[in-house]
Amino acid sequence: MSAHDLLPSRPELSALASAQLAPPFLFGAATAAYQIEGAATEGGRGPSIWDRFSHEPGRTVNGDTGDVACDHYHRWRDDVALMSRLGLQAYRFSIAWSRVQPAGRGAWNDEGIAFYDRLVDALLERGIQPHATLYHWDLPQALQDAGGWARRDTAFHFADYAGKVGRVLGDRLASLCTHNEPWCTAVLGHEVGKFAPGLQAPALAAQVSHHLLLSHGLAVERLRADGVRAPLGIVLNQSPVSAASASAEDRAAAATEYARFVRWYMDPVFKGQYPEDPGIVHRPRVEPGDLATISAPIDLLGLNYYTRIWVSRSEPVQPRPDALGVTDMGWEIYPEGLRDQLLALHREYPNLPPVFITENGMAEADQLHEGQVDDPRRVAYLHAHLEAVAQARAAGVDVRGYFYWSLMDNYEWDSGYAKRFGIVHVDYTTQVRTPKASALWYRDTIARLQERQAGRG
Repeated sequence: MSAHDLLPSRPELSALASAQLAPPFLFGAATAAYQIEGAATEGGRGPSIWDRFSHEPGRTVNGDTGDVACDHYHRWRDDVALMSRLGLQAYRFSIAWSRVQPAGRGAWNDEGIAFYDRLVDALLERGIQPHATLYHWDLPQALQDAGGWARRDTAFHFADYAGKVGRVLGDRLASLCTHNEPWCTAVLGHEVGKFAPGLQAPALAAQVSHHLLLSHGLAVERLRADGVRAPLGIVLNQSPVSAASASAEDRAAAATEYARFVRWYMDPVFKGQYPEDPGIVHRPRVEPGDLATISAPIDLLGLNYYTRIWVSRSEPVQPRPDALGVTDMGWEIYPEGLRDQLLALHREYPNLPPVFITENGMAEADQLHEGQVDDPRRVAYLHAHLEAVAQARAAGVDVRGYFYWSLMDNYEWDSGYAKRFGIVHVDYTTQVRTPKASALWYRDTIARLQERQAGRG
Protein backbone atom coordinates (compact mmCIF):
# COMPACT_ATOMS: atom_id res chain seq x y z
CA MET A 1 0.00 0.00 0.00
CA SER A 2 1.39 3.43 -0.93
CA ALA A 3 1.34 6.59 1.14
CA HIS A 4 -1.20 7.92 -1.37
CA ASP A 5 -3.60 5.11 -0.40
CA LEU A 6 -3.33 6.07 3.29
CA LEU A 7 -4.61 9.59 2.74
CA PRO A 8 -8.31 10.21 3.41
CA SER A 9 -10.01 11.60 0.33
CA ARG A 10 -12.36 13.96 2.22
CA PRO A 11 -10.81 14.69 5.61
CA GLU A 12 -12.77 16.90 7.98
CA LEU A 13 -11.28 19.45 10.34
CA SER A 14 -10.89 18.45 13.95
CA ALA A 15 -13.12 19.92 16.65
CA LEU A 16 -10.24 22.21 17.65
CA ALA A 17 -9.76 23.48 14.10
CA SER A 18 -13.49 23.89 13.53
CA ALA A 19 -13.68 26.09 16.61
CA GLN A 20 -10.51 28.08 15.92
CA LEU A 21 -11.15 28.67 12.20
CA ALA A 22 -14.80 29.63 12.44
CA PRO A 23 -15.87 33.10 11.27
CA PRO A 24 -14.57 35.78 11.42
CA PHE A 25 -11.45 33.78 10.44
CA LEU A 26 -10.90 34.51 6.74
CA PHE A 27 -10.34 32.04 3.89
CA GLY A 28 -8.98 33.04 0.52
CA ALA A 29 -6.53 32.32 -2.27
CA ALA A 30 -3.63 34.27 -3.72
CA THR A 31 -2.01 35.09 -7.06
CA ALA A 32 0.59 37.51 -8.44
CA ALA A 33 0.38 39.86 -11.40
CA TYR A 34 3.18 38.55 -13.63
CA GLN A 35 2.16 34.97 -12.96
CA ILE A 36 -1.42 35.30 -14.20
CA GLU A 37 -2.17 38.55 -16.04
CA GLY A 38 -0.48 38.12 -19.41
CA ALA A 39 -1.22 41.02 -21.78
CA ALA A 40 2.43 41.95 -21.43
CA THR A 41 2.31 44.68 -24.06
CA GLU A 42 -1.34 45.71 -23.76
CA GLY A 43 -3.15 48.49 -21.97
CA GLY A 44 -0.12 50.78 -21.76
CA ARG A 45 1.88 48.37 -19.58
CA GLY A 46 5.63 48.89 -19.59
CA PRO A 47 8.15 46.03 -19.46
CA SER A 48 9.29 44.66 -16.11
CA ILE A 49 12.48 42.87 -15.13
CA TRP A 50 10.67 39.55 -15.52
CA ASP A 51 9.79 40.38 -19.13
CA ARG A 52 13.49 40.93 -19.82
CA PHE A 53 14.72 38.01 -17.70
CA SER A 54 12.28 35.38 -18.97
CA HIS A 55 13.13 36.18 -22.59
CA GLU A 56 16.85 35.59 -22.02
CA PRO A 57 17.84 32.11 -23.24
CA GLY A 58 18.38 29.53 -20.51
CA ARG A 59 16.76 31.50 -17.71
CA THR A 60 13.49 29.53 -17.44
CA VAL A 61 12.27 25.98 -18.06
CA ASN A 62 11.46 25.57 -21.77
CA GLY A 63 12.11 29.29 -22.22
CA ASP A 64 8.64 29.97 -20.83
CA THR A 65 7.56 33.57 -20.28
CA GLY A 66 4.61 35.32 -18.68
CA ASP A 67 3.58 37.00 -21.94
CA VAL A 68 0.19 35.24 -21.84
CA ALA A 69 0.23 33.29 -18.56
CA CYS A 70 -3.41 32.72 -17.50
CA ASP A 71 -4.69 35.63 -19.59
CA HIS A 72 -6.29 37.03 -16.43
CA TYR A 73 -6.12 40.56 -17.87
CA HIS A 74 -8.85 39.56 -20.32
CA ARG A 75 -10.59 36.91 -18.19
CA TRP A 76 -10.75 38.62 -14.81
CA ARG A 77 -14.55 38.78 -14.74
CA ASP A 78 -14.80 35.01 -15.16
CA ASP A 79 -12.05 34.49 -12.59
CA VAL A 80 -13.87 36.61 -10.02
CA ALA A 81 -17.06 34.65 -10.70
CA LEU A 82 -15.10 31.43 -10.19
CA MET A 83 -13.79 32.67 -6.84
CA SER A 84 -17.36 33.35 -5.81
CA ARG A 85 -18.51 29.86 -6.79
CA LEU A 86 -15.68 28.42 -4.71
CA GLY A 87 -16.89 30.36 -1.68
CA LEU A 88 -13.71 32.37 -1.26
CA GLN A 89 -14.08 35.17 1.24
CA ALA A 90 -10.92 37.01 0.21
CA TYR A 91 -8.54 37.31 -2.72
CA ARG A 92 -4.94 38.37 -2.48
CA PHE A 93 -3.46 39.76 -5.69
CA SER A 94 -0.51 41.92 -6.64
CA ILE A 95 -0.43 45.09 -8.67
CA ALA A 96 2.02 45.30 -11.56
CA TRP A 97 3.98 48.50 -11.00
CA SER A 98 4.76 48.82 -14.71
CA ARG A 99 1.07 48.53 -15.59
CA VAL A 100 0.26 51.45 -13.29
CA GLN A 101 3.42 53.48 -14.00
CA PRO A 102 5.23 52.09 -17.06
CA ALA A 103 8.66 53.57 -16.31
CA GLY A 104 8.44 53.29 -12.52
CA ARG A 105 8.52 57.08 -12.27
CA GLY A 106 6.92 59.91 -14.14
CA ALA A 107 3.66 59.44 -16.03
CA TRP A 108 0.85 57.26 -14.71
CA ASN A 109 -1.08 54.88 -16.94
CA ASP A 110 -4.80 55.49 -16.50
CA GLU A 111 -5.74 52.34 -18.39
CA GLY A 112 -3.66 50.17 -16.09
CA ILE A 113 -5.04 51.86 -12.98
CA ALA A 114 -8.57 51.33 -14.29
CA PHE A 115 -7.94 47.58 -14.61
CA TYR A 116 -7.29 47.24 -10.88
CA ASP A 117 -10.09 49.67 -10.07
CA ARG A 118 -12.59 47.44 -11.90
CA LEU A 119 -11.15 44.29 -10.33
CA VAL A 120 -11.55 45.65 -6.80
CA ASP A 121 -15.13 46.74 -7.45
CA ALA A 122 -16.01 43.34 -8.93
CA LEU A 123 -14.59 41.53 -5.91
CA LEU A 124 -16.59 43.72 -3.54
CA GLU A 125 -19.76 43.15 -5.54
CA ARG A 126 -19.28 39.41 -4.99
CA GLY A 127 -18.61 39.83 -1.28
CA ILE A 128 -14.90 38.96 -1.67
CA GLN A 129 -12.42 41.05 0.31
CA PRO A 130 -9.63 42.49 -1.90
CA HIS A 131 -6.14 42.23 -0.38
CA ALA A 132 -3.49 43.88 -2.55
CA THR A 133 0.30 43.67 -2.60
CA LEU A 134 2.25 46.46 -4.25
CA TYR A 135 5.35 44.53 -5.28
CA HIS A 136 5.67 40.87 -6.24
CA TRP A 137 9.13 40.97 -7.88
CA ASP A 138 8.26 42.79 -11.13
CA LEU A 139 10.27 46.03 -11.02
CA PRO A 140 9.74 48.24 -14.08
CA GLN A 141 12.65 47.56 -16.44
CA ALA A 142 13.27 51.30 -16.85
CA LEU A 143 14.15 51.51 -13.15
CA GLN A 144 16.40 48.46 -13.44
CA ASP A 145 18.21 50.12 -16.34
CA ALA A 146 18.90 53.03 -13.98
CA GLY A 147 20.29 50.71 -11.27
CA GLY A 148 17.19 49.05 -9.82
CA TRP A 149 17.00 48.19 -6.14
CA ALA A 150 20.74 48.75 -5.85
CA ARG A 151 19.95 52.48 -5.97
CA ARG A 152 18.56 54.15 -2.89
CA ASP A 153 16.29 56.42 -4.91
CA THR A 154 14.29 53.41 -6.11
CA ALA A 155 12.89 53.23 -2.58
CA PHE A 156 11.54 56.76 -2.97
CA HIS A 157 10.04 55.97 -6.38
CA PHE A 158 8.32 53.02 -4.72
CA ALA A 159 6.82 55.31 -2.08
CA ASP A 160 5.42 57.53 -4.84
CA TYR A 161 3.88 54.46 -6.51
CA ALA A 162 2.43 53.30 -3.18
CA GLY A 163 0.90 56.71 -2.63
CA LYS A 164 -0.82 56.62 -6.01
CA VAL A 165 -2.30 53.17 -5.45
CA GLY A 166 -3.39 54.16 -1.97
CA ARG A 167 -5.21 57.22 -3.23
CA VAL A 168 -7.04 55.25 -5.92
CA LEU A 169 -7.82 51.96 -4.15
CA GLY A 170 -7.10 52.49 -0.47
CA ASP A 171 -10.68 53.27 0.48
CA ARG A 172 -11.86 49.84 -0.74
CA LEU A 173 -9.02 47.45 0.04
CA ALA A 174 -9.24 45.08 3.00
CA SER A 175 -5.44 45.33 3.30
CA LEU A 176 -2.50 46.76 1.40
CA CYS A 177 0.93 45.17 1.75
CA THR A 178 4.13 46.69 0.44
CA HIS A 179 6.36 43.76 -0.55
CA ASN A 180 6.03 40.06 -1.14
CA GLU A 181 9.06 38.12 0.10
CA PRO A 182 11.87 40.69 -0.15
CA TRP A 183 14.28 37.81 0.59
CA CYS A 184 13.52 36.43 -2.87
CA THR A 185 14.17 39.76 -4.57
CA ALA A 186 17.45 40.26 -2.72
CA VAL A 187 18.87 36.74 -2.56
CA LEU A 188 17.38 34.89 -5.53
CA GLY A 189 17.49 37.96 -7.74
CA HIS A 190 20.80 39.55 -6.76
CA GLU A 191 22.90 36.90 -4.99
CA VAL A 192 21.99 33.57 -6.60
CA GLY A 193 20.81 34.85 -9.97
CA LYS A 194 17.90 32.41 -10.14
CA PHE A 195 15.26 35.16 -10.39
CA ALA A 196 15.17 38.49 -12.18
CA PRO A 197 17.28 40.52 -12.63
CA GLY A 198 19.62 37.50 -12.52
CA LEU A 199 22.64 39.01 -10.73
CA GLN A 200 25.20 37.17 -8.61
CA ALA A 201 26.66 39.73 -6.21
CA PRO A 202 26.31 38.88 -2.49
CA ALA A 203 27.38 42.29 -1.19
CA LEU A 204 24.96 43.99 -3.57
CA ALA A 205 22.18 41.65 -2.41
CA ALA A 206 22.64 42.85 1.17
CA GLN A 207 22.28 46.46 0.06
CA VAL A 208 19.25 45.59 -2.05
CA SER A 209 17.59 43.99 0.98
CA HIS A 210 18.01 47.24 2.89
CA HIS A 211 16.61 49.37 0.10
CA LEU A 212 13.61 47.03 -0.13
CA LEU A 213 12.93 47.41 3.58
CA LEU A 214 13.49 51.15 3.38
CA SER A 215 10.98 51.34 0.55
CA HIS A 216 8.50 49.48 2.75
CA GLY A 217 8.93 52.02 5.52
CA LEU A 218 8.73 54.98 3.17
CA ALA A 219 5.57 53.57 1.56
CA VAL A 220 3.88 53.05 4.94
CA GLU A 221 4.89 56.60 5.89
CA ARG A 222 3.39 57.99 2.67
CA LEU A 223 0.17 55.98 2.95
CA ARG A 224 -0.33 57.03 6.56
CA ALA A 225 0.27 60.68 5.67
CA ASP A 226 -2.33 60.41 2.90
CA GLY A 227 -4.89 59.01 5.33
CA VAL A 228 -5.27 55.66 3.58
CA ARG A 229 -7.74 53.60 5.58
CA ALA A 230 -6.71 50.12 4.43
CA PRO A 231 -4.68 48.14 7.02
CA LEU A 232 -0.99 48.21 6.01
CA GLY A 233 1.61 45.48 6.21
CA ILE A 234 4.38 43.48 4.58
CA VAL A 235 4.57 39.84 3.45
CA LEU A 236 7.63 37.81 4.49
CA ASN A 237 8.53 34.21 3.64
CA GLN A 238 9.37 32.22 6.73
CA SER A 239 10.60 28.77 7.70
CA PRO A 240 11.91 27.20 10.86
CA VAL A 241 15.50 26.05 10.42
CA SER A 242 16.64 22.65 11.68
CA ALA A 243 20.25 21.62 12.24
CA ALA A 244 20.95 18.29 10.55
CA SER A 245 22.86 17.10 13.62
CA ALA A 246 23.51 18.12 17.22
CA SER A 247 27.05 19.24 16.42
CA ALA A 248 28.06 22.76 17.40
CA GLU A 249 28.93 23.48 13.78
CA ASP A 250 25.50 22.49 12.49
CA ARG A 251 23.70 24.39 15.24
CA ALA A 252 25.71 27.53 14.46
CA ALA A 253 25.00 27.12 10.77
CA ALA A 254 21.28 26.76 11.48
CA ALA A 255 21.29 29.91 13.60
CA THR A 256 23.00 31.84 10.81
CA GLU A 257 20.55 30.59 8.23
CA TYR A 258 17.61 31.58 10.41
CA ALA A 259 19.16 35.02 10.89
CA ARG A 260 19.59 35.42 7.12
CA PHE A 261 16.19 34.03 6.14
CA VAL A 262 13.84 35.21 8.91
CA ARG A 263 15.45 37.65 11.34
CA TRP A 264 17.12 39.77 8.62
CA TYR A 265 13.64 40.97 7.64
CA MET A 266 11.70 40.58 10.88
CA ASP A 267 14.19 42.36 13.15
CA PRO A 268 14.36 45.66 11.21
CA VAL A 269 10.57 45.80 10.90
CA PHE A 270 9.75 44.87 14.50
CA LYS A 271 12.93 45.68 16.45
CA GLY A 272 14.49 48.50 14.45
CA GLN A 273 17.81 46.66 13.97
CA TYR A 274 19.52 44.06 11.85
CA PRO A 275 20.51 40.81 13.57
CA GLU A 276 24.08 40.32 14.71
CA ASP A 277 25.39 36.91 13.67
CA PRO A 278 29.04 36.03 13.07
CA GLY A 279 28.07 34.01 10.01
CA ILE A 280 26.60 37.00 8.18
CA VAL A 281 29.40 38.41 6.05
CA HIS A 282 27.80 41.24 4.10
CA ARG A 283 25.98 44.12 5.76
CA PRO A 284 24.35 47.10 4.06
CA ARG A 285 25.05 50.81 4.36
CA VAL A 286 22.38 52.22 6.63
CA GLU A 287 21.79 55.96 6.81
CA PRO A 288 20.61 57.77 9.95
CA GLY A 289 16.86 57.42 10.41
CA ASP A 290 16.48 54.43 8.08
CA LEU A 291 15.71 51.89 10.77
CA ALA A 292 13.21 54.19 12.46
CA THR A 293 11.42 54.48 9.12
CA ILE A 294 11.51 50.73 8.52
CA SER A 295 10.21 49.89 12.01
CA ALA A 296 7.19 52.19 12.07
CA PRO A 297 4.18 50.21 13.36
CA ILE A 298 2.14 48.23 10.83
CA ASP A 299 -1.31 46.70 11.04
CA LEU A 300 -0.60 43.17 9.89
CA LEU A 301 2.11 40.70 8.95
CA GLY A 302 1.69 38.40 5.98
CA LEU A 303 3.49 35.08 6.45
CA ASN A 304 4.32 32.77 3.53
CA TYR A 305 5.19 29.20 4.50
CA TYR A 306 6.03 26.20 2.34
CA THR A 307 8.56 23.99 4.13
CA ARG A 308 11.30 23.95 6.74
CA ILE A 309 15.00 24.43 6.08
CA TRP A 310 17.61 21.82 6.99
CA VAL A 311 21.22 22.93 7.42
CA SER A 312 24.45 20.96 7.68
CA ARG A 313 28.08 22.05 7.61
CA SER A 314 29.29 18.57 6.75
CA GLU A 315 26.87 16.80 4.43
CA PRO A 316 23.44 17.42 2.89
CA VAL A 317 21.45 15.41 5.42
CA GLN A 318 17.73 15.54 4.69
CA PRO A 319 14.78 14.39 6.77
CA ARG A 320 12.88 11.32 5.72
CA PRO A 321 9.45 12.53 4.57
CA ASP A 322 6.39 11.16 6.33
CA ALA A 323 3.28 9.88 4.56
CA LEU A 324 2.68 13.28 2.96
CA GLY A 325 6.04 13.05 1.16
CA VAL A 326 7.45 15.96 -0.85
CA THR A 327 5.90 18.35 -3.33
CA ASP A 328 6.62 18.47 -7.04
CA MET A 329 9.17 21.17 -6.18
CA GLY A 330 11.01 18.61 -4.04
CA TRP A 331 10.06 20.40 -0.82
CA GLU A 332 9.32 18.37 2.28
CA ILE A 333 5.69 18.62 3.38
CA TYR A 334 6.00 19.61 7.02
CA PRO A 335 2.82 21.25 8.38
CA GLU A 336 4.20 21.28 11.93
CA GLY A 337 6.70 23.87 10.71
CA LEU A 338 3.92 26.40 10.14
CA ARG A 339 2.67 26.01 13.70
CA ASP A 340 6.21 26.10 15.10
CA GLN A 341 7.12 29.23 13.15
CA LEU A 342 4.00 31.06 14.27
CA LEU A 343 4.75 30.18 17.88
CA ALA A 344 8.39 31.26 17.51
CA LEU A 345 7.37 34.67 16.17
CA HIS A 346 4.81 35.05 18.94
CA ARG A 347 7.55 34.47 21.51
CA GLU A 348 10.26 36.59 19.91
CA TYR A 349 8.29 39.65 18.81
CA PRO A 350 5.99 41.00 21.55
CA ASN A 351 4.78 43.75 19.21
CA LEU A 352 3.71 41.30 16.50
CA PRO A 353 0.53 42.54 14.80
CA PRO A 354 -2.25 40.24 13.57
CA VAL A 355 -0.90 37.61 11.17
CA PHE A 356 -2.35 36.37 7.90
CA ILE A 357 -1.03 33.23 6.22
CA THR A 358 -0.70 34.92 2.85
CA GLU A 359 0.78 31.95 0.98
CA ASN A 360 0.80 28.22 1.68
CA GLY A 361 0.52 25.56 -0.97
CA MET A 362 2.08 22.72 -2.91
CA ALA A 363 3.02 21.93 -6.47
CA GLU A 364 1.74 18.63 -7.77
CA ALA A 365 1.99 16.94 -11.18
CA ASP A 366 -1.77 17.20 -11.69
CA GLN A 367 -3.48 15.52 -14.62
CA LEU A 368 -6.83 16.41 -16.14
CA HIS A 369 -8.82 13.18 -16.62
CA GLU A 370 -12.34 13.14 -18.04
CA GLY A 371 -12.83 16.77 -17.11
CA GLN A 372 -11.68 16.38 -13.51
CA VAL A 373 -8.48 16.66 -11.49
CA ASP A 374 -8.15 14.38 -8.48
CA ASP A 375 -5.46 15.76 -6.15
CA PRO A 376 -5.83 13.97 -2.78
CA ARG A 377 -2.35 14.94 -1.64
CA ARG A 378 -3.20 18.63 -1.99
CA VAL A 379 -6.41 18.03 -0.03
CA ALA A 380 -4.31 16.38 2.70
CA TYR A 381 -1.83 19.26 2.53
CA LEU A 382 -4.57 21.83 2.99
CA HIS A 383 -6.15 19.90 5.82
CA ALA A 384 -2.86 19.42 7.69
CA HIS A 385 -1.78 23.05 7.39
CA LEU A 386 -5.16 24.38 8.49
CA GLU A 387 -4.89 22.14 11.53
CA ALA A 388 -1.44 23.65 12.20
CA VAL A 389 -2.87 27.18 11.99
CA ALA A 390 -5.63 26.21 14.40
CA GLN A 391 -3.09 24.83 16.87
CA ALA A 392 -1.15 28.10 16.74
CA ARG A 393 -4.33 30.10 17.32
CA ALA A 394 -5.25 27.90 20.26
CA ALA A 395 -1.80 28.64 21.72
CA GLY A 396 -2.43 32.37 21.55
CA VAL A 397 -1.12 33.48 18.14
CA ASP A 398 -3.39 36.08 16.54
CA VAL A 399 -3.81 34.56 13.07
CA ARG A 400 -6.72 36.17 11.23
CA GLY A 401 -6.81 34.39 7.87
CA TYR A 402 -5.40 31.87 5.39
CA PHE A 403 -4.74 32.32 1.67
CA TYR A 404 -3.94 29.20 -0.33
CA TRP A 405 -1.24 29.53 -3.00
CA SER A 406 -2.49 29.62 -5.51
CA LEU A 407 -5.96 30.17 -6.88
CA MET A 408 -4.97 28.64 -10.21
CA ASP A 409 -2.05 27.03 -11.95
CA ASN A 410 0.15 29.79 -13.32
CA TYR A 411 3.56 30.89 -14.48
CA GLU A 412 5.92 29.64 -11.80
CA TRP A 413 8.88 31.98 -12.39
CA ASP A 414 12.03 30.15 -13.50
CA SER A 415 10.06 26.86 -13.50
CA GLY A 416 7.83 28.22 -16.24
CA TYR A 417 4.61 26.27 -16.60
CA ALA A 418 6.10 22.98 -15.40
CA LYS A 419 4.84 23.27 -11.81
CA ARG A 420 1.18 23.42 -10.84
CA PHE A 421 0.29 24.99 -7.47
CA GLY A 422 -3.34 25.87 -8.14
CA ILE A 423 -6.56 24.53 -6.70
CA VAL A 424 -7.91 25.34 -10.17
CA HIS A 425 -6.38 23.59 -13.18
CA VAL A 426 -5.53 25.78 -16.17
CA ASP A 427 -5.19 24.42 -19.69
CA TYR A 428 -2.63 26.86 -21.03
CA THR A 429 -3.66 26.21 -24.64
CA THR A 430 -7.38 26.83 -24.23
CA GLN A 431 -7.29 28.80 -20.92
CA VAL A 432 -10.10 26.58 -19.62
CA ARG A 433 -10.26 26.61 -15.82
CA THR A 434 -11.22 23.39 -14.00
CA PRO A 435 -11.58 23.35 -10.20
CA LYS A 436 -9.63 20.45 -8.75
CA ALA A 437 -10.85 18.16 -5.97
CA SER A 438 -8.88 20.37 -3.56
CA ALA A 439 -10.90 23.42 -4.63
CA LEU A 440 -14.13 21.58 -3.94
CA TRP A 441 -12.85 20.39 -0.55
CA TYR A 442 -11.80 23.95 0.30
CA ARG A 443 -15.21 25.28 -0.79
CA ASP A 444 -17.08 22.71 1.28
CA THR A 445 -14.87 23.25 4.33
CA ILE A 446 -15.46 27.00 4.25
CA ALA A 447 -19.21 26.41 3.87
CA ARG A 448 -19.32 23.97 6.81
CA LEU A 449 -17.52 26.42 9.08
CA GLN A 450 -19.95 29.18 8.13
CA GLU A 451 -22.96 26.91 8.68
CA ARG A 452 -21.74 25.80 12.10
CA GLN A 453 -21.15 29.38 13.14
CA ALA A 454 -24.60 30.40 11.90
CA GLY A 455 -26.14 27.48 13.80
CA ARG A 456 -24.50 28.62 17.01
CA GLY A 457 -25.75 32.15 16.37
